[in-house]
Amino acid sequence: MMAYASAGPAPGRFRQRLSAERGVSGTDRRNSVAEGKCSHRLPDVLVRLARVHLRPYRRSIALIVLLQLIQTLATLYLPTLNADIIDNGVVKGDTGYIFRVGGFMIAVTALQVVCAVTAVYFGARTAMALGRDIRAAVFDQVQSFSAREVGAFGAPSLITRTTNDVQQVQMLVLMTFTMMVSAPIMCVGGIVMALNQDAPLSALLLVIVPVLGILVSLIVRRMRPLFRGVQTRIDTVNRVLREQITGIRVIRAFVRDRHERERFGAANTDLYDVSLRAGRLMSMMFPLVMLIVNLSSVAVVWFGGLRIGGGRMEIGALTAFLSYLMYILMSIMMATFMVMMLPRAEVCAERIQEVLATDSSVTPPAHPVTALRRHGELELRNVEFRFPGAEQPVLKDVSLVARPGETTAVIGSTGSGKSTLLGLVPRLFDATGGAVLVDGEDVRTLDQETLATVIGLVPQKPYLFSGTVASNLRYGNPEATDDELWHALETAQARDFVERMDGGLDAAIAQGGSNVSGGQRQRLAIARALVRKPEIYLFDDSFSALDYATDAALRAALSRETDRATVVIVAQRVATIRGADRIVVLDEGRIVGTGTHTELMAGNETYREIVLSQLTEQEAA
Repeated sequence: MMAYASAGPAPGRFRQRLSAERGVSGTDRRNSVAEGKCSHRLPDVLVRLARVHLRPYRRSIALIVLLQLIQTLATLYLPTLNADIIDNGVVKGDTGYIFRVGGFMIAVTALQVVCAVTAVYFGARTAMALGRDIRAAVFDQVQSFSAREVGAFGAPSLITRTTNDVQQVQMLVLMTFTMMVSAPIMCVGGIVMALNQDAPLSALLLVIVPVLGILVSLIVRRMRPLFRGVQTRIDTVNRVLREQITGIRVIRAFVRDRHERERFGAANTDLYDVSLRAGRLMSMMFPLVMLIVNLSSVAVVWFGGLRIGGGRMEIGALTAFLSYLMYILMSIMMATFMVMMLPRAEVCAERIQEVLATDSSVTPPAHPVTALRRHGELELRNVEFRFPGAEQPVLKDVSLVARPGETTAVIGSTGSGKSTLLGLVPRLFDATGGAVLVDGEDVRTLDQETLATVIGLVPQKPYLFSGTVASNLRYGNPEATDDELWHALETAQARDFVERMDGGLDAAIAQGGSNVSGGQRQRLAIARALVRKPEIYLFDDSFSALDYATDAALRAALSRETDRATVVIVAQRVATIRGADRIVVLDEGRIVGTGTHTELMAGNETYREIVLSQLTEQEAA
């Protein structure tokens, strides 16, 4: 549905409603970043997101924790063995004892290495699987969105949430499995082993550990809102860049290169400034931690030397104590590194959860209808559509019937609700009043695939996917033969230019169809709908980029191809719809006239004004 986002209602109003439902507006959220505020729900959101998506990997996680426990205990045991070698082997000159204990140390080291490597292997697999699952969940949720939700979040933000945000959470989980699981075991174990070596000297830990904890918490408290700002500004850079790449022709045509460079430069500089502030805090952390580590080592050597001089401590015990102090401080440093990653991951988790927790305004039916009479009759019965929070509806009390074998045209001034009316049929968004019926069944009760097989939509802005001409035409019917594709192209007046393309049906199509003209894109989109062979054709101003001759030839060919189908055409050009069996005139969301061209010219002033704005009196007659 993302391809049809442009056909949806104005996203600004829905974004306000979406934010109001969550209790905070987008503006307030951005202001909270600037003021250094942060939601207290963030850690809960991160934990909940990880818990839900890690549930299938409980066995792997249990194995990782077990392996990390074994390797950490092995690491903590090595300084004690080293102290024994010094006190009982080196000092006493017992070479045999040195070799026996040294051999045992090698075995313990080998066990430590094997467990560490295996834990990292399974940790990486589990973290990558988590990232894959979250990306799939976000993608599936976005695919269920209507045009409203896509417009509310914005395509650049959804792309960032699916890629960069998921990567941040994935990296945090990877670091947790490879570093954070062993950090508390190392810290607690190191304190116990240090107390076992020399309890009085361990009193230094009562000063060192709290100082580190306070330092880290103060820095992290300031980093969290900055990382939220970084993610928001990444969205902005993506949005600006996307607009400039998509609108490069308009930029060049109006010579706005300098303006767009300045606009991108402002967004880029804004991201740079926030990232720089976050980077400065990050750069302060490690030097401060290392300063405390080095001062702690000096203090241990100083007081330990005094105790050795007084005969209250062995040399090996001091060596082991220094090792345990390093282990304790290393575990705190690892936790510090994790804490540095935590604020950004928390913000990313919240942004991901916003997508996953947003329900589509187009909800699937509880008991879907999966079979239709396949006649193709379309009826709009007292339909109303209102933007969330809007004072006036876009469509009000719209009723019309489009039957098989007939062409129904919808015309009206800009903003009269023509495209909105057409978008209600394939459920790009749902009517807020009345009903849209296909073969007597409300579209809200139909299975989505069943509805899709009946309808062939050619949107106002046709979108082609990267691939080939054939892959785009087969998008709605993968089983279509080459002959069927050529027939559809011939009907859509596209055969000539496709034959001239290098490769014909296998000719490359760039993303969005940027390597073909607007008229060629429209004709390929029409051919794509023809390949599907639906019962109902919906043309949303799909002939606007064609010249009059091509338009006339295409409509003549379409009338033969769709003589048994229901055809609904939304158009601005009178020449396109004047031959329709029924013309519906919309004005400010209401039907103000229905009839043939001749009938409306004779009795409907609104239609007559539209016609005479394009044709002379003689041409209109």
